[in-house]
Amino acid sequence: MRWRKGGDSTEEHAIRHVFSMTGAIPNTQWLHGCVALDEKGFVKTGPDLDPTELALFPNGRHPFQFETSRPAIFAVGDVRAMSIKRVASAVGEGSMCIQLVHRVLQE
Repeated sequence: MRWRKGGDSTEEHAIRHVFSMTGAIPNTQWLHGCVALDEKGFVKTGPDLDPTELALFPNGRHPFQFETSRPAIFAVGDVRAMSIKRVASAVGEGSMCIQLVHRVLQE
């Protein structure tokens, strides 16, 4: 693998594994005022919501696990507060969320 270290110099190193993490700062400023966000800007869902952050939920029910402060709006993956921040976790959350969407649609 080769990379530029600054200027025009290029170094070559034998590297077997590379880990890259992007998105540590959520791009959720456009959601401000729409759904509850934590102090870092991640979307709060389910049991992590404070009672004062809840909009009117049908039949007085509490939000489902991945449901935001707005009924029938869900968040999964890295954008969600308290998520594991790994691809496999995001995929699992998404697949679990489908069942919850079906429950909301039945309301």
